[in-house]
Amino acid sequence: MNIDDCFQLGYIVKTHGTKGQVVAFFDVDYPEDYEDLESVFLEQKGRLIPFFIALMEPVQKGRFIIKFEDINTIEQAETLRNTAIYLPLDELPELEEDQFYFHEVIGYQVIDQNHGPLGTVKDFYDMPQQQLMAMDYMNQEMLVPVMDEIVLRADHDAKQLHVKLPEGLLEVYTQPASPDEADDLDEDAEEDK
Repeated sequence: MNIDDCFQLGYIVKTHGTKGQVVAFFDVDYPEDYEDLESVFLEQKGRLIPFFIALMEPVQKGRFIIKFEDINTIEQAETLRNTAIYLPLDELPELEEDQFYFHEVIGYQVIDQNHGPLGTVKDFYDMPQQQLMAMDYMNQEMLVPVMDEIVLRADHDAKQLHVKLPEGLLEVYTQPASPDEADDLDEDAEEDK
């Protein structure tokens, strides 16, 4: 299985008990959708290796105790700590027509309701307070908050992501720094030397 054909479901947090169990965190909106898994792929040395699940028990939202087949000691389980858990893309739940998964819209053209075509979607960042979309705009990275009132819909046929940017966001990326700000930046750079 190739990593490009998969999505990261979560990761193994720590061991649990002495018989090879681990605690896994599923970093998805609805972890309960994945309670009946029979197998997953674990990333080891850059490759995805299938692991079969003997027992899986939900503990709290997003956390599960998992016992993998052929992992029977705490020492074996310890080697899995911090390992990323993957599933094939075809196991993602179906979305409504105008919804999308982040990986689906990478490379889509961003179309703003007021300013028209802006650039292309490069990546998404999961920050503590919110998720951000990185867009290539005028040869620089522009970050856009991922919120329902900003990111409106995806047009998969046209490969476009329709947005309504907050007032002033474009100007942050297009306005040159004022002379005072430029002096402050120069002073900061000098202090760092």
